[in-house]
Amino acid sequence: MNLLIIAGIIGPQELIIVLVVVVLMFGGTKIPELMKGLGKGIKEFKNASKAEEEPKKDSEKLEK
Repeated sequence: MNLLIIAGIIGPQELIIVLVVVVLMFGGTKIPELMKGLGKGIKEFKNASKAEEEPKKDSEKLEK
């Protein structure tokens, strides 16, 4: 996303318009629920990726 902002494709005016549209579509009370769900999803993704890395480390110890 930073690359898009640096490249000038998405500027501050566009971001403001997107935020206004999101608030109008979902309302002020629904946005915290959406962010909470997004945070949980990211947390689960990180935990799953960490769990996938751990067996690799264990298998490397067994090979040595």
